[in-house]
Amino acid sequence: MAGFRINRVSEDIRREIVSVIRELKDPRVMGKMLTVVRVEVSSDASFAKVYVSDIKGIESAREAVKGLTAATGYIRREVGSNLHLRKTPELKFIADDSIEQGFSMFKKLEENRGE
Repeated sequence: MAGFRINRVSEDIRREIVSVIRELKDPRVMGKMLTVVRVEVSSDASFAKVYVSDIKGIESAREAVKGLTAATGYIRREVGSNLHLRKTPELKFIADDSIEQGFSMFKKLEENRGE
């Protein structure tokens, strides 16, 4: 697949996963401020790494990843049916701390600006 198609599919999958996560009833996922940071789809679209971050930190994101991993089949089915993909990639959820890093960087910038 061409690079632009992979990028488009990655963004479409990310958008669909976000909407499906909002509907999940798993207590490890429900009520958390989760963000799907990015989705990396393999060149043949058979695998996708989904990077998930939480505002509360990496430990909360790891707990949410456990819930998302348990619901992988449901999420994959919903993504496939909503996007009408020929081949729906296997999803692997990975905890990411980029939001936490962004907040700490923002705080450091604010402290430096105040001096």
